[in-house]
Amino acid sequence: MTRPLARFPLMAVGMLALLTGMWAGLLRLGWAWPTPRPTFGLTHGPLMISGFIGTLIGLERAVALGRRWAYAAPLLTAIGAVTLLVGAPHWLAPLLIAAASGVLVSVFAVLIWRQTALFTITMGLGAAMWLVGNGVWLGGGEIPVAVSWWVNFLVLTIAGERLELSRLLQLTHRAEWVFLAIVAVLLLGCAAGGIAVDTGARVTGVGWLGLTLWLVRHDIARRTVRQTGVPRFTAICLLSGYMWLAVSGALAIVYGSVIAGPQYDAVLHAVLLGFVFAMIFGHAPIIFPAVLGLAVPFRSRFYAHLALLHLSVALRLLGDVLAVVPLRQWGGLLNAVAILLFLANTVGAVLHARRTARVIQPGSATLAHA
Repeated sequence: MTRPLARFPLMAVGMLALLTGMWAGLLRLGWAWPTPRPTFGLTHGPLMISGFIGTLIGLERAVALGRRWAYAAPLLTAIGAVTLLVGAPHWLAPLLIAAASGVLVSVFAVLIWRQTALFTITMGLGAAMWLVGNGVWLGGGEIPVAVSWWVNFLVLTIAGERLELSRLLQLTHRAEWVFLAIVAVLLLGCAAGGIAVDTGARVTGVGWLGLTLWLVRHDIARRTVRQTGVPRFTAICLLSGYMWLAVSGALAIVYGSVIAGPQYDAVLHAVLLGFVFAMIFGHAPIIFPAVLGLAVPFRSRFYAHLALLHLSVALRLLGDVLAVVPLRQWGGLLNAVAILLFLANTVGAVLHARRTARVIQPGSATLAHA
């Protein structure tokens, strides 16, 4: 699996988890579409967070570590996603995905040993939060408690990646301590959620707001947004995504212990769609070449899926807050369309790059007749 071609099957399963996870999410929103079984909608969260994003993060970190055993993490999440899709015994997917998160924690332990830095420690803590959340899920605990750990796994992973990419800014010790304090607040919020859900949700909201302010202040995106091409696009994705992290934090503080219904949907999807997918959109031109060895050259049409993502999240949250079911449903449908457009634009950019490379290859007929 150390060769890019060998990673394609894992990425393919991750994409399958993304597509089926979106389908399950639309069923949960009330769209009366075909479903393989009555409980299929319940697979939405695990498929999206672990089956897709967990596989992607596992692959990315396995490539960074460069050890074969590290690929056990994305392999286990991929198998776990398949078990969710085929309706295997209810305990099997949680067991496989918990094992995957354990492997990822081990990967970060090695990475931290190789390079002890704030960004590796942050991502390692994120992996540990995923492990804890999977332990709650495997142990039959409350799903909203597990989801809180899962979401903060993604939040800390993204924060760590931004630290890694922004380390040239040379943060002051004060900035680093403030960042660690925010991470501590997020850990406290998750831990408190297992005892007092209302308190845990509000503490987590404070942590998200604090992290938003910190990232807006210290992320290198504030500088790269003045550039062109990929740097500018990535920066716009990041800065606009931070807005949704702040919105989610504010909603969590206001709503507190909601664990179902429109308010819960608003809190979760402001961060999981508005924030996390904006980060995925922005980092795709960087991640896909590293993981799959495929060039993803920037194209101006990338702004289309980013704009549609933000518009659809705004519509969905407006439907949640105003309790307008059709608006919430159509917002959710447009969420899926934005992600599908992202996939189409990304594949189109890859194919365009490959065609261009063949045309300008030294010795080709095109060059020979130029």
